[in-house]
Amino acid sequence: MSIPDGATLAAGFDPTRVRGDFPLLARDIDGAPLVYLDSAATSQKPRAVIDAEAAFLTGTNAAVHRGAHTLAAEATELFEDARATVAAFVGAEPEQLVWTSGATAGINLVAYALGNASLGRGGPEARRLALAPDDEIVVTESEHHANLIPWQELAARTGAVLRTIPVRDDGTLDLEVAASVVGARTRVVAFPHVSNVLGIVNPVAELVGLARAVGALTLLDACQSAPHLPLDLPGLGVDLAVFSGHKMLGPYGIGALYGRAEVLDALPPFLTGGSMITTVTLERAEYLPPPQRFEAGTQPVSQAIALAAAARYLSNLDMAAVHAHESDLERRMLRGLREIPGIRLLGEAADAERVALWAFDVDGVHAHDVGQFLDARGVAVRVGHHCAQPLHRRFGMTASVRASAALYNTADEIDVFLDALSGVRPFFGAGA
Repeated sequence: MSIPDGATLAAGFDPTRVRGDFPLLARDIDGAPLVYLDSAATSQKPRAVIDAEAAFLTGTNAAVHRGAHTLAAEATELFEDARATVAAFVGAEPEQLVWTSGATAGINLVAYALGNASLGRGGPEARRLALAPDDEIVVTESEHHANLIPWQELAARTGAVLRTIPVRDDGTLDLEVAASVVGARTRVVAFPHVSNVLGIVNPVAELVGLARAVGALTLLDACQSAPHLPLDLPGLGVDLAVFSGHKMLGPYGIGALYGRAEVLDALPPFLTGGSMITTVTLERAEYLPPPQRFEAGTQPVSQAIALAAAARYLSNLDMAAVHAHESDLERRMLRGLREIPGIRLLGEAADAERVALWAFDVDGVHAHDVGQFLDARGVAVRVGHHCAQPLHRRFGMTASVRASAALYNTADEIDVFLDALSGVRPFFGAGA
């Protein structure tokens, strides 16, 4: 379905009204209204999220799962209700959702748990997850460092081999090569749902199919999809997935690991201590079942409650409506970027499904200079390698500029960004 410029598929979706829910968006930057286009790095928070965390801290604050007094019981109920809410947001059951400090922690949890299984920890089910020398871990060339370095480390600890699915010139994954990379020795296939540099939605079904055919685990980095797409993790067929709260309107310091029940049941623990045990003697310990097995120590209670508020906020707007609005912004951004001389877009795949994110190079001007120029006009974008150095190296670059929109951005803001960007090369003497 085609959409007229500035329209939205979502009847009744009003980004101007939505903006009123986000206090920070009312700021000026050096006298210019803020145009916030850095949501791929961290999203702004609606008042409902801010108020939910404050309400817990001022009215119910207590440790969970540890006390019999009224505050502890109330806090535990709110904490587990938050788990159920966030799990439902991604189509999962509460017991399939492990709280983490973010997606990076979730990926490290899995990588270290697999390493522990490879050392013989856990029961018979864990041993089936063990990696041996010359087994293979497959990632893509488009990974954020958080979904690359933990696997490098796991390979180093176990003797496994790290292999890579390459990215084509248009930014899409080369599935023909993927079919030859994923093979009989493959034990793990880890990949992003959406690249944080290219903005392209990757072919999850095809990658899951390749992994299943050889009995490999799949781990999905859903950081850039959870805030923007209707997300059904069980429906996608992945074994494990991670996402971060601060990228989906929630607070810092909270994220989640989703896992199929049989996979979480098989994984041995990574962090150990209080809250994740049943019986402890001076010689040994018995561990709780998931998700508590992976939640040692003090829980992120107020953060979980705030993340649940973010999930409710997004659900009340309807994620299909959010995606439709953001798709309109993405197309408007693309049209404008193509009209500005000297712009090289990354991942300009024809007809690819995308989120509202474009990374680009400005000919003759360093990315950091572009960012400073835009910031002086109130436009906040990201500059650098975006924790994806191998991907930038693939395109012959060390840094790029990234503009990423979200549900609270408007068509007028995209136009302000494009107008400011059109002045970059003339200002630095790089224009024709």
